[in-house]
Amino acid sequence: NALSAVTLQNLLEEFVTREGTDYGDRHYSLADKVSHVRTQLEKGLVYIVYDPHSSSCHIVSKDSLPPESASHIK
Repeated sequence: NALSAVTLQNLLEEFVTREGTDYGDRHYSLADKVSHVRTQLEKGLVYIVYDPHSSSCHIVSKDSLPPESASHIK
């Protein structure tokens, strides 16, 4: 909720186009990939995490966060 719509869109696009992202044998458009991640974000299955040391954002699955970190996320 703290990010502007444009910033969120740019972050999602950057995330889905990162090298090493694997979608298997199926090919999805950029819009489809962004939509999938946005839906996961809205459902609370993934989170945007800011790393102050590298000044970068990452999208991580809820399951990959330590329990003590997950309890602080809104």
